[in-house]
Amino acid sequence: MPHVRALTRGDRRRNERLTRLRSIVRREFAVVAVDLASAKQAAVVADHDSRVLGRRMFSGDAWVIDDILDWAGPVAAKAGFAGVVLGCEPTGHRWKPLLDRARARGVELVCVNPMLVHRGREEEDFTRDRSDFKDATIIAKRVTELRCYVPYVLEGHWCRLRHLGARRADQLVAAGSARQRLRDLLECAWPAVLSTASKPLDTLTWRVAMAVSTDPARIMAMGFDAFAAAVRDELPRWGGSRRNLRILRAIFDAARTPGGVATEQAAACERAAYALDDWHHALGQLADVEARMIEVLDTLELSTLVTTITGLSVVGAAAILAETGDPARFDCARTWVKHAGLCPRANESGNFHGITTVSRRGRPGLRTAAWRAIWGALTHNPVYTARYTHLTTRETNPLRPGQARTALAAALLRQLFVVVTRRVAWDPAVAAGTTKEVAPQAA
Repeated sequence: MPHVRALTRGDRRRNERLTRLRSIVRREFAVVAVDLASAKQAAVVADHDSRVLGRRMFSGDAWVIDDILDWAGPVAAKAGFAGVVLGCEPTGHRWKPLLDRARARGVELVCVNPMLVHRGREEEDFTRDRSDFKDATIIAKRVTELRCYVPYVLEGHWCRLRHLGARRADQLVAAGSARQRLRDLLECAWPAVLSTASKPLDTLTWRVAMAVSTDPARIMAMGFDAFAAAVRDELPRWGGSRRNLRILRAIFDAARTPGGVATEQAAACERAAYALDDWHHALGQLADVEARMIEVLDTLELSTLVTTITGLSVVGAAAILAETGDPARFDCARTWVKHAGLCPRANESGNFHGITTVSRRGRPGLRTAAWRAIWGALTHNPVYTARYTHLTTRETNPLRPGQARTALAAALLRQLFVVVTRRVAWDPAVAAGTTKEVAPQAA
């Protein structure tokens, strides 16, 4: 008699998910699939064998969904269906009007991952042919196969945190871009000034001096005393109070022999001043949005809890939570890690055992936020430091530094999930695996 194995936890969760989806995508409901675009929407009504019952192109943005549902209802009723369920790709922000209006009318909405639609084009006729109505038909087919999901509705403070997190990501890109542009321009026009400090762009005195002038000729014309006085007056605008005269003297000396491409020096230095202004503005906006994110976590009463994880800042935790919303909506900590694309991807069949990597599927922004957070935590958290040392120095299958940090980023997400959802403080003994007891956070 063959050995019968019990269902795994993954099997049970998959079955539960399919049961929840089937309660939404009911067999007595037709599927209304919409291929979203900016100025026109292709709508298809299909049955559960993906037979097209009707199709129509609607002019307008995604808010024409009321017209689409008004048209689709009679088409589905004529074919003998009791109602409709709405399906679409989560294209940018355009799926949100569909969710808003569909729920107001008592119609359920499910979303299909764009990757499944992309691969479905080839499955249809092997040609990868693409058109609005064909994509809508593929969406309907994926919905009937239950290869879809119920979108997460952002509300209240979690909604605000998501938008603030997106704003912070924009400002990080803007600040990084302006900083690199400043360095590139000075390397061309005034390379000597980049040698006046060990890390010039991280040195406040150096940045304030460049705010006074990025033109070496102007600095020489000012004289050292006037230049130093101007830096002193500029310091408060950058949040500083003391100058480093050694660095100022080195900058003034570098202005005597700036080097660089002489023909472009004046123009490039002028543009460098704009880059510095852009960088300063982005840093100011970044500080403002991070303060607002901390305010949201204070409102959610999470700031104290998340910082019990040694080395994790409030901003780092807020950046992670901004990418996911309330983690309580996930089944478990492993699901959260899977959502980040940091879960292991098996690569084995029969007697073959390949190299295991992370899936890299899910939210790239969440993966990036966890990766950034682990760098600070790794420096200050003895539990993570010990784990990192073990992973990189063990005799069997030692990990490379990047692989070890990835494993620790996944561990950080799992532990943060428990801290936030159970409202308990981080316990280094539990994190190190020396005990399984989790004490609740004191009131």
